[in-house]
Amino acid sequence: MSAPRLGLLLDVDGPIASPVTRTIAIPSIIADLVALAAEGIPVVFNTGRSDAFIREQVVRPLLDGGLAAGGRVHAVCEKGAVWCSIGPQYPDGMGEIEVAEDLALPRDYADEMRDLVRSDYADLVFFDETKRAMVSIEQRVEVPNATYLARQPEFDAWAMAALERRGLGVRRLDDVRADADGAVQWRIDPTIISTDVESMRSGKDLGAERSLELLAEDGELPVAWRTMGDSRSDYAMADWLHANGHDVAHVDVRPADGVPVTPYPVLTAPEGVIHDEAGARYLADWRAGR
Repeated sequence: MSAPRLGLLLDVDGPIASPVTRTIAIPSIIADLVALAAEGIPVVFNTGRSDAFIREQVVRPLLDGGLAAGGRVHAVCEKGAVWCSIGPQYPDGMGEIEVAEDLALPRDYADEMRDLVRSDYADLVFFDETKRAMVSIEQRVEVPNATYLARQPEFDAWAMAALERRGLGVRRLDDVRADADGAVQWRIDPTIISTDVESMRSGKDLGAERSLELLAEDGELPVAWRTMGDSRSDYAMADWLHANGHDVAHVDVRPADGVPVTPYPVLTAPEGVIHDEAGARYLADWRAGR
């Protein structure tokens, strides 16, 4: 078999699923992903979401849309901490779930964050019970995003303090608080709809590395790559691919955060089209060979 002309590493929230409804709201996205997989194009969802979310919001629509067995479709969840293969040949469309236990937060920390949500923030967010390694606190759908973002730093401060009390090092953006040995083991990552608490080793770059490991087991690696995301942290996918000698271009579906200078092309949709509408345009282009 010849190498595929393209490989896709796709963030889910933003370019694939609507950040408002948290579902795949544009039917052409499913149709194009199914067609690309049928052509032999590797498709990997490289996401901070849990495998449970991917099963319900991505895999089920793909199966309903006609995803065929034998496609090279995988999911790398929780920023590299959880991974599996996808297809109708598996129960519920997903193969065995693999978990990197060394990337998981202490259970008592997760319990404390759950209790904090219930006692002080239940009107604003919910605790994601489906995460296996990370701790994620997500904005309630009915809450205006501006309301959530205004209170997010307050919650994040509690989350940081809880790690510090355990003698652990933590970082949130430029705020770095090392442990007694000068080490930082954990990161608090605020997104536009959530706060993720995760290992410093987790990230979209680790997700990219896991993705290629999965694809190396089922065929040739593609000639070129397209990565797609809605935040600056998603550039780490393309950074890793470029650093490891792969031809890559990155699609930024929310360039308002600012497009950094990169050694590879960065693509944005025209006319102010963002999020899943931009994602849908690029998937259609790639399906058409553009």
